[in-house]
Amino acid sequence: MEENMDNRQKAFAKACDGIIANLKKRNMEGYFYEDSASCVRAILDLIPDGSSISWGGSASVQESGMMDALKNGSYELIDRSLAKTPEEQREIYGRTVMSDYYFMSTNAITYEGELVNIDGNGNRVACLIHGPRHVIIIAGMNKVATTLEGAFERARTMACPPNAVRLDKKTPCAATGKCGDCLSPDCFCNQIVVTRRSGHTGRIKVFLVAEDLGF
Repeated sequence: MEENMDNRQKAFAKACDGIIANLKKRNMEGYFYEDSASCVRAILDLIPDGSSISWGGSASVQESGMMDALKNGSYELIDRSLAKTPEEQREIYGRTVMSDYYFMSTNAITYEGELVNIDGNGNRVACLIHGPRHVIIIAGMNKVATTLEGAFERARTMACPPNAVRLDKKTPCAATGKCGDCLSPDCFCNQIVVTRRSGHTGRIKVFLVAEDLGF
């Protein structure tokens, strides 16, 4: 199907060879797919029926069609949006940490295979670091940065402002569309995490898609 990709996608496919090799050096698995549909099918093949599944807030996972596929499958879905009280939120988070599969994207990934993520409450990066048995990351080609510094810049300037708008945050970036390096009460750039290596073989799998997904 490579003939169906445009030149930008073809270049990304070539870059993924190196990214996947560098992820392997960092004890993470990497996979490349030309489109979201093939990526979703491949992920579903990995997940046994009855598995408990949770997720962090991710436009990429939603846009890829993964969430619809999970909701139509035979899985135990742990949905934090169903919590009606702080006590229920805490109970659901406890189940999330112990889930079989945790879905998320990454704010940025470098050619060297490093993941950079910014979080507000820390629940998403906490589950990336430790807890769920498997972590599935879906990342479009718009998430790639050439260097670690570029990954920080991408996360702060390209991911956070549209997320602030989406979440209706009262932050400078929501008002201006650019990072204000703020410490405002609504600031969600509270935790900045670099995953340079996974300590658990086979736990983190990164699915790279030759599409723009999320922010």
